[in-house]
Amino acid sequence: MTATELKADLHRYLQSARDALLWKLEGLGEYDIRRPLTPTGTNLLGLVKHVASVELGYLGDTFGRPSGEPAPWFEDAAETNADMWATADETREEIVGLYRRAWAHADATIDTLPLDAVGKVPWWPADKAEITLHHAVVRVIADTQRHAGHADILRELLDGAVGMNETNGSMASDDPAWWDDYRARLESAAREAEDRAQADRAQSDRGA
Repeated sequence: MTATELKADLHRYLQSARDALLWKLEGLGEYDIRRPLTPTGTNLLGLVKHVASVELGYLGDTFGRPSGEPAPWFEDAAETNADMWATADETREEIVGLYRRAWAHADATIDTLPLDAVGKVPWWPADKAEITLHHAVVRVIADTQRHAGHADILRELLDGAVGMNETNGSMASDDPAWWDDYRARLESAAREAEDRAQADRAQSDRGA
């Protein structure tokens, strides 16, 4: 595989994760894209804001290519986790626009530099800060795919919408009844496994 082909392969997986993440916002109102849906506050628009910052950092600043995009959530006076949620004043369009500009900046870095180019991650310890562009791209892909998975679950909890992207549902069935039966079988198997584990523990305790 040539360097050009390898870059194209990496970019394909990165772009598919980007697209999947943004797709999870479609059709939802302002409240639902912002509302915290886990005890740690995970929310859809916050995920987009976070991954935009990740791309600008790892595929921009790290290789001496600052984007010039303001990031007040990383300033010394910013509150903890400010990159993980959107304030009422930060619009959907602003954050999605930032993410798309981050794509363009990151893609230009990937296109311009060789994969063995070495950069320094500004927020890592100095003795561990050097990484190659290849490492940085793989890291961003892994992070984006992880958060796209979070978005999958959040969206399903909000309105039941599922699927990898607009053209690929990647689901076993489109029949709600099939999923009801499937979930019931999983619930039954989980309870049976727990009952067996409890019985094994009770037997072990009696033999101790």
